[in-house]
Amino acid sequence: MNAAKVALGMGAQVIILNRSLSKRLTDFQQQHTSQLSINLSSQANIEQQLETADLVIGAALVAGASAPKLITRDMLKLMKKGSVLADVSIDQGGCFETSKVTTHDKPTYVVDDIIHYCVGNMPGAVAQTATLALTNATLPYILDIANKGYQQAMLDNQNLMNGLNIYQGRVAHQAVAKSLNYQHRPISF
Repeated sequence: MNAAKVALGMGAQVIILNRSLSKRLTDFQQQHTSQLSINLSSQANIEQQLETADLVIGAALVAGASAPKLITRDMLKLMKKGSVLADVSIDQGGCFETSKVTTHDKPTYVVDDIIHYCVGNMPGAVAQTATLALTNATLPYILDIANKGYQQAMLDNQNLMNGLNIYQGRVAHQAVAKSLNYQHRPISF
């Protein structure tokens, strides 16, 4: 949503495709009615938007799993020459078939006349700001674990429990186990 806010602030026409039309998205749309449209994400809607897009930001996330491939190489033919694909999901394998991890030193490459930006760890470009944001997001959980111990903190906070990937050498997160082809072993305290 932050990328959409920035683009809207620059006067761009923004289209958001999402799996659901949440209240958060519809409220956001009401604030920017003339420049913003929100639609359900589907193969047909993605293909339709690719034909006119100058910039596509892919931000697909399946917690603990590899990102789904939303745009295939064949779909690049629908795009205008010189258009840009920015893959924010690259740390989870990327949501474009043609994505490959790049660096801040060499951030782009071209496939079929389409520019790709797939920098792993994008926040690393603004390390201090990223560190402050990460600290603000994680500090409540860290304090919870420090004050209660990890087991009680996870029992009291479902978000912590949902974030547990490995416990005592076993893969405790089902999506992680599936994506890595490991046996899923749920935990119990």
